Amino acid sequence: MLLSDTDLPFAETMVASLRDYPEWHRGRSRYGIWMIPIDCPRILVHIDELTVQLADLLHPTRRQPHITLFVCGFEQERQIHDDDFTLAQLQQQQVDLGQLNLPPCTLQVGRPDSFASAAFLSVGDPQGHLQCWREVLGISCTEVRQAAYVPHITLGLYRRSISAQLLRQRLVQLSVPDDLCLPVEQLQYATYSSNDMFGPLECRQQVPTDGGRSSRNAVPVLRPTGLDSTDKQR
Repeated sequence: MLLSDTDLPFAETMVASLRDYPEWHRGRSRYGIWMIPIDCPRILVHIDELTVQLADLLHPTRRQPHITLFVCGFEQERQIHDDDFTLAQLQQQQVDLGQLNLPPCTLQVGRPDSFASAAFLSVGDPQGHLQCWREVLGISCTEVRQAAYVPHITLGLYRRSISAQLLRQRLVQLSVPDDLCLPVEQLQYATYSSNDMFGPLECRQQVPTDGGRSSRNAVPVLRPTGLDSTDKQR
């Protein structure tokens, strides 16, 4: 549910509990996603300005700004659970993206909005590039997802509860440029530590959107977590 949904918005924000979630990761250490990094200075400044204005509502730390494109799951040597993700799947995704010959594109960064759990900046994709890339990534891998995909840039998770009505008043008062755009130069496969809600995203692979070849970075070897080799995404 989104704050901007007029039919079924949430009633109040959900406070994020900053803890390990062993019932989620079950001892698996690295969680993988495809993402679009945010490296535009103007957008980064805008994000910092908004988080300062919402500082009383948001946890003070967050992962580096990015747009989640596709949620892969926990890196494992072989698939046991439905949210495991293997090296073979990653390699096939790279092949599929390479055959697509990705065109450059520009995304539109819009007004602040909110899930019940997190405030974010909306992202517009009038040419449909995101959906195209997601379809290609989904050929060899079923995405780990519990809700419909909403492209966004997370501003932060909530640290206190506030009604949807008051939150809407806060967000509408925020100043937002009309022409904020993000050139997409590459897609990245990145992972983060599953026991750290705000741990850094580590880029493992890069696929440029100019029709060139994939990054020369070596394909990572996915290792078992130390248990049997037998969503927490933002």
